Amino acid sequence: MISIRNKADCCGCNACGDICPRHAISFHTDQEGFWYPEVDAQACIDCGLCEKVCPVLNVAELKQNDLAEPVCYAAEHKNLEVIFDSTSGGIFSAMAEIVYRAGGSVGGAVFNDDLSVRHFISNDKKDLPRLRSSKYLQSSLEGFYAQVRELVKDAPLVLVCGTPCQMAALRAFLGKVPDNLIIADFICRGINSPKVWQKYIRSFEERYGSPVVYAKAKSKEYGWRNLTQKVILADGRHLYETLDQSNFTKGYLRTNVYCRPSCYDCKFKGFPRIADITLADFWGIEKVDRSMEKDLGTSLVLLNSDKGVRFFEQFKARIHSLPVPFESILAGNPALVRPLDPPTVDREQFFRDLDQMSFTQLAEKYINTAPAGFKRRVKSFLKKALFLTRMLLSPSTSLFKTCKYSKLKDIFNGNYLRITRHSATEISRSAKLDIHGPFIFGWKRIKGSKLESRLLVEDDATLTTEGSVKLFYGADVEVFKGATLTLKGGILANTGLTIVCGERIEIGKDVQIGRNVTIRDNNGGHYLNRAGYKDTRPVVIGDKVWLCEGCTIMPGVKIGDGAIIGAHAFVTSNVPAHAMVSGNPAAVVDEDVLWKY
Repeated sequence: MISIRNKADCCGCNACGDICPRHAISFHTDQEGFWYPEVDAQACIDCGLCEKVCPVLNVAELKQNDLAEPVCYAAEHKNLEVIFDSTSGGIFSAMAEIVYRAGGSVGGAVFNDDLSVRHFISNDKKDLPRLRSSKYLQSSLEGFYAQVRELVKDAPLVLVCGTPCQMAALRAFLGKVPDNLIIADFICRGINSPKVWQKYIRSFEERYGSPVVYAKAKSKEYGWRNLTQKVILADGRHLYETLDQSNFTKGYLRTNVYCRPSCYDCKFKGFPRIADITLADFWGIEKVDRSMEKDLGTSLVLLNSDKGVRFFEQFKARIHSLPVPFESILAGNPALVRPLDPPTVDREQFFRDLDQMSFTQLAEKYINTAPAGFKRRVKSFLKKALFLTRMLLSPSTSLFKTCKYSKLKDIFNGNYLRITRHSATEISRSAKLDIHGPFIFGWKRIKGSKLESRLLVEDDATLTTEGSVKLFYGADVEVFKGATLTLKGGILANTGLTIVCGERIEIGKDVQIGRNVTIRDNNGGHYLNRAGYKDTRPVVIGDKVWLCEGCTIMPGVKIGDGAIIGAHAFVTSNVPAHAMVSGNPAAVVDEDVLWKY
């Protein structure tokens, strides 16, 4: 009879519940959000099956395989759309495609409607988008093992993926693993509490006033290395939190506080691996082969068994792969051989506070409170001072103009307007410069170039930045009397940008602008004899928009978040979020487009 005296001895795999012939085992969730088995002593017949399938109790017998040392590959799917929608390089999808094609079934973790996670298996290839990508919290496998046991009796091929402990449990549950079953796992750092995850997800509604309907970890739209958590709200907004912004990700990686107790003494590290194939992020791929480093995610593939080697040959044609030495994989994946370090904060108090605080309050107390040590503060100060000195004395900087518009204190704190040489500026004394972050105007890639950049801010006009802004040389930015130009940060504009602002232009966060783009909210004082005509109408460009070379944004246009404006497009009407437009006049040519810079 299963009896959990020490929670570290239970990985929450659910296998004991599936094997019980009397359904005497149920699972109850503790204060931390993890479930543990409880046995109904009245119904139990003491058959011992629950102990026989426990992966923790039987790890010595389970930790065997054909290959003591795996055959290793760096790999990525040939389909870029699949890579975009995957956590790493899309190799699980390549494996699943082969199984579906053979008429088989594929199983793995999926989100439920409430964004909890369970294991799911089907023979419908339409389910693949739900199955791909890591979820980073514990999934429930109640009933799953029994499903797999039935499917392998008749299916030509079955592929199942889960954590190493879950897949060890599957082996124990089946006893003898049939030839038509491919077991895949992944390098697991530690599995997070569903309760903490739900608290984090609810924090979006608290902050933005709309519930979350979709979530994806490691969204590629800001690059694989940024570990971006993406959510979509019920009101249609797409929100992104990079590693530096996501309190959930920071808490997971920095505090180790909300992983399952068994993760701190994981029995399933090292070699030989229990699964046929192990998947992972290939951290350090740039040191092995730079051609595979696109910041979109490269997979590490470990072939641990003869069956895994044979199956790799079946899906190999769908991927780009490169054999790599076993020694090259260890440095970037310490979780392959080492259990999770103990929490760096008081775990008991954290989970008591979880019931009383919002996730934002928890983050303020436990995740974002680590004070910088004296040496770190000194190092930071010296780094800023060195940067300030280099910037002000750089031949590319117009020292007089930079210091004229930005105080030395603001420059030191990173809130400044840096005017480069060969830039003509005329900023009225009554104009308002509200600069938050580095605003580099007229930056030159070719140092010897004398191409002029021009900045005009007239009487009572306002120029506001809310983060880093870099406008390349050849820019012509004019903010007329009383007008307002707002640049929300993360903005990078190539050469030849023209902005003509007569009323209000707002450019959102992380907008990328190609060469010779024009944005204007006015017609230069020209009037037409047409009802409702206005000389000026505000332009609003959403977050993470890509304005391609030579496009023109005309007065009154609103561009939704994530949209792409094609090269030389002439935009006179609103553009939906995540659409691609092209032509003159611009028209929608594609929808639901994701892109990375």
